[in-house]
Amino acid sequence: MPELSLISAFLVGLLGGGHCVGMCGGIVGAATITLPGQRPQLPFLFAYNTGRIASYTMAGVLAGLIGASGFFLDHVLPVEKILYALASLMLVVLGLYLAGWWQGVLVLERAGGALWKRLQPLSKKLLPLRSTPQAIALGLVWGWLPCGLVYSVLVAAMATGSALHGGMLMLAFGLGTLPTLLAMGLAAVRLKRFLQNLWVRRVSGLLVLGFGAIGLARLLF
Repeated sequence: MPELSLISAFLVGLLGGGHCVGMCGGIVGAATITLPGQRPQLPFLFAYNTGRIASYTMAGVLAGLIGASGFFLDHVLPVEKILYALASLMLVVLGLYLAGWWQGVLVLERAGGALWKRLQPLSKKLLPLRSTPQAIALGLVWGWLPCGLVYSVLVAAMATGSALHGGMLMLAFGLGTLPTLLAMGLAAVRLKRFLQNLWVRRVSGLLVLGFGAIGLARLLF
């Protein structure tokens, strides 16, 4: 698997921090506010994020398996090239979104709405947090929250045509989101403002868009 793919997945998670704050910041805040007494926040935050990233990795494994099954049709259609082109296009779309130039990626979030309606009640039952296993379970559920960033990287995971590589790609993405959500749980408002700065968003978006452009160029030349 090209190392560039892992790096780009990590950067999408890291540089998409502003979106992560909007999507997951509420539940992280709710989870830490409900901690009893003066219990330390960090172990619970790590536990929650471990569960969330585990869900991303499982989704990546499933996407990779779907991609692998599609490659059996490669003698009929150039499936591998189609998926690779689609993954590169998704990086371009993500770059435009992160830069604040186009919100089309948000359409993908509606696709997971039906599944989330079934899972959301489970998250409410897990609050307030009282134990580390409970925090992990909350993260496992919240990892399936409809998210355009997640779905976009899942397309790239499918394009790997491998359960292992698909899981690695989503793991890299999840690790990229970790600093922002840990900081959010610890009330690091300054980091949130930095990530939402116009020029930070545009530089981030251009970097991710560049990865997609490189992928498309490889197909053409």
